[in-house]
Amino acid sequence: MSARLDPRFESWMTAPETGAVMDALARDGGEARFVGGAVRNALLKQPVEDIDIATTLLPDAVVKRLEAAQLKAVPTGVEHGTITAVSNGKPFEVTTLRRDVATDGRRAVVAFSKDWKEDAARRDFTMNALSASRDGEIFDYFGGIADLEAGRVRFVGDPATRIAEDYLRILRLFRFHAWYGKGEIDGDALRAAALEKAGLRQLSGERIQSEMLKLLAAENPMPVLRVMAASGILSEVLPGELNLPRLERLVAIDADAFFKPDALLRLAALLPADVARAAQLAERWKLSGAQRARLEDIAGAREKIVSYLSQRELRKILYRLGVPLFRDLAFLRWAEDPKASNGIQWRALLEIAATWPRPKFPLTGRDVMQAGVPEGPMVGDVLAEVEEWWIDADFTDDEFSIAERLKAVVQGKAY
Repeated sequence: MSARLDPRFESWMTAPETGAVMDALARDGGEARFVGGAVRNALLKQPVEDIDIATTLLPDAVVKRLEAAQLKAVPTGVEHGTITAVSNGKPFEVTTLRRDVATDGRRAVVAFSKDWKEDAARRDFTMNALSASRDGEIFDYFGGIADLEAGRVRFVGDPATRIAEDYLRILRLFRFHAWYGKGEIDGDALRAAALEKAGLRQLSGERIQSEMLKLLAAENPMPVLRVMAASGILSEVLPGELNLPRLERLVAIDADAFFKPDALLRLAALLPADVARAAQLAERWKLSGAQRARLEDIAGAREKIVSYLSQRELRKILYRLGVPLFRDLAFLRWAEDPKASNGIQWRALLEIAATWPRPKFPLTGRDVMQAGVPEGPMVGDVLAEVEEWWIDADFTDDEFSIAERLKAVVQGKAY
């Protein structure tokens, strides 16, 4: 692995938006480097998304220089030295070098610094303590490049000390190993994480959610999850019975069929079919309304979905559930199917669902009232009964048959 980055092949380094921010920070002797995930991913030849920058400049000076360059400066974390620079709509987190003065396992009190190694020493893992100059020189104070090459997620300094500074680092250990690690988890790190696992109870649901969903989005999170389960760490964030075998099968399906990992669906695969449990977890993890509804819908669904559904049965289920929920349930039922050869049928069902045009029920409340039903609750009852017939009739578009059915239902009701 090269100890330099070549800006000619790193478009994120030479993009005009990036250049504008780095130019602003470099004026009059200011120093700035790329740090963290951008450097790590570039060295691994993986996509670079978020670009974080560290600087010797104090936050006030950062703001002044950005604004002088006609760039927007947002004080997103100014108490910790972070200013978000916005260049042509793209955000860059710019943070002043710092050292920890005090920590409580959730947050740190920091003092600003001009020492690059001191700033790197407060980071969690050696692979995240790397920094790079604008011309591509890599600064590696703690053996991060060697650890990247070995697929070793190793804490900077003493693991127990790093974890005590922020207990979220326990989850980050497993998340980073799932994404970047090879072989077994670093022994010292695992022992420290297991000893300090009770500290996870101090963390907010939002922080736990963020790390766990990122972990579940890894190509294969199963080895890490099994270690978490064996060490008692998984039960700290996901208490109660879990269905690891079903998730393992879903992960294998994703790999075999080249499906993109879906973290929330994988979470649903772990959980039992219990709406109350899903709601409780959604509340604890502060999931969004859409995420919570999806998790609860999956947990509460009782429709029988099998690989050998007929076309007509499939259309009925798709209409009742909607395509998104059907797809979620189909994946989970596929993961529960002991017959591997049924995979072809499951894929066919999913492909049909993806292109299925949902039919529109042709009647409205006005049609029912014109048939003689007075305005009120009975209108909805009649509509529902005719719709059930229409679904069973495979969504017929025969207007005469629909009108006759409406007439029959209306005549059968007493007003």
